[in-house]
Amino acid sequence: MKKKIITCMLSAVMVLSLMASAVSAETSSSKELTVYTPWEDDYATYVFNSFEEDTGIHVNYIRLGAGEMLTRVEAEKENPQATVMFGGGSSYYISATQKGLLEPYQSSELSSTPDAYLDPDGYWNPVNVGIICFACNTEWFEDNGYDYPTSWEDLLDPKYEGEIIMAHPATSGTAYNVLATILQLMENDDDAWDYMAALNKNISQYTKSGTAAPNAVAMGESAIALTFSHDGLMPAVQGYPVEISFPSEGTGYEIGATAIIKGGKEEEMENAKLFIDWITSARGQSTYAEMGYPLVPTNVKAEVSDGLVTLDQVNVIDFDPVWAGEVKEEYCAIFEEKIANAPTE
Repeated sequence: MKKKIITCMLSAVMVLSLMASAVSAETSSSKELTVYTPWEDDYATYVFNSFEEDTGIHVNYIRLGAGEMLTRVEAEKENPQATVMFGGGSSYYISATQKGLLEPYQSSELSSTPDAYLDPDGYWNPVNVGIICFACNTEWFEDNGYDYPTSWEDLLDPKYEGEIIMAHPATSGTAYNVLATILQLMENDDDAWDYMAALNKNISQYTKSGTAAPNAVAMGESAIALTFSHDGLMPAVQGYPVEISFPSEGTGYEIGATAIIKGGKEEEMENAKLFIDWITSARGQSTYAEMGYPLVPTNVKAEVSDGLVTLDQVNVIDFDPVWAGEVKEEYCAIFEEKIANAPTE
């Protein structure tokens, strides 16, 4: 009980601090903030509404795939139409930093975030951790008498022909993380592309959005989705027949991030900083658990959802997000040529 009282008091202090910051910024900024985000509408709306309740700042957001978000920000470089990128893996933010698209800013709330999650260059801020998994339709597996796949090799079994779904790496941060994981797991690029070509035989489609894949599994349209664990678990939380498993050889993960867009709307800059401070705080990241979203927070003081799968529970590879960000365009182009547009037999 004492711990809960202290937590509530800290949250109240945080909210009051944010509200005071919002009031002090009122004379130099608007009461609005424009955000690009790949998050699903239900989650994004809950977070942005909570932020507005705490600060009085209304968020106008446009939902895009992580790859689309980066492409749009780059296309609008000379005349940015949004002020914040929120969501998507750090590899996209590393790429955006290298392209000169981000304004350096580090939240004052990062003292409760492990150093391993931080941007050493000071441009983006961590907001969650995502782990690649296999989301399986339990009814399909029961009907066919199969066990859930527990290795990357399992996915190549001909019995899964047309039953595996994932997004396209060029438009989805989830799918690019899958591709980057395979490239880092294999001994060389040739082996990785051979694997992706073999997997392609069992793929039903490459969706635009990363969350579309587990949603298709939830509806019984596919048996297996390659996705992040929080997106794979969410349909189960909502009552759909979905369970997740992880590849024994090791799996990839990402640090979800947020950042200020360079040259964003001047009247929204203070609000942008306030939002980043809020979403990196225990209060902001506790919204995950409030809405029952099984998302791993990066702030260690944030509340967590029941059944959450964390990095220490899974065999994860030594994923290199800097490398992944640097080679993204090159490898997405190769994927398009070798896999997505490969002639069918």
